[in-house]
Formats: sequence, C-alpha cells, structure tokens
Amino acid sequence: MTNRSDAGSPACSMHEADDGYMGYATKDELVGFLNELLEAERAGARVTLETARGASAPQIADLMLAIQKDEARWCAMLSRHLKAIGATPSSRTGAFYEKAMAIADLGDRLTFLNRGQGWVVRKLREALPRVRDDGLHRDLADMLQSHEVNIALAETVASANRG
Repeated sequence: MTNRSDAGSPACSMHEADDGYMGYATKDELVGFLNELLEAERAGARVTLETARGASAPQIADLMLAIQKDEARWCAMLSRHLKAIGATPSSRTGAFYEKAMAIADLGDRLTFLNRGQGWVVRKLREALPRVRDDGLHRDLADMLQSHEVNIALAETVASANRG
C-alpha cells in the first residue's frame, strides 16, 4: 500500500477552488448582477425623488424621500463592492426610470415602483445563496430586508391614499 500525501487531495484543496466550481457566483456573474442592481437602484432613486417633488400628499412625498434615501445608499454600497472586486460600476440608469416616469397617476406609479422593488427582492433572494463573500452577502441581505420594508410601507401609504 502506498502512503499518499493529503496535500493534493480534493478535500484539502477546497479553499483554493474556483467560486463557480463550488456553486458560488463567479466574479463575472457578480459584476453583471451588481451592475444590474446598481442600474435599477439608480432608476429607483431618480423615480422616487421626482415623484416626491410632484406629490401633493405629504405622506407620499415623505415615503418617496425615505425610499430615495435607501436607493441612494444601495447605489453607494453596490458601487463600493464593484470597486472592491476590481470592476467598474455602471453609470447607466435602468429602463425602469423611463417606464415609471411615463405613468402620470401617482397611485399607479407607486404601484409600479412597488413592482420594481419586488423585482429587486426576487433577484436578491435568488442570488444570496450564491454569494460567497461574507461582507457582500451581509450588505445584500440588508438591502433585501430594506426593500421588503419599503414594499410594506408603500402598500400602507397607497391604501391610505386610495379614494
């Protein structure tokens, strides 16, 4: 029987394995995902700011400004993580912005905004199990929770402002 060294065995080398091999998102997948979220968050920040400016109901204006602040915070977080992995953050604004701003009725726009927030929630839930970096995972989990809270708040405000 030959005495084999464990130094080259798969179990001892797992920490050196590529993220994709381990079932985690690769760097390219993360860059694409983070930039997609960044563009969506930028669109959301612009929509909420402009909606707040045009809202006649103080409750809607306050909600939009609170969500806008969150969206801007997530833009900064996503940009920071992109730079940390050696990628360039996208400077584009997602198509969501133009679609949302084309909706004149603020109640309908708020409903559309909530659908956009729901899209982000779904994307984050799908991606989180594949994010290996603990700091990024924690920040994306915080982003998920924030979007869930904002959806609930928007539902409450929309219900209170329906005629």
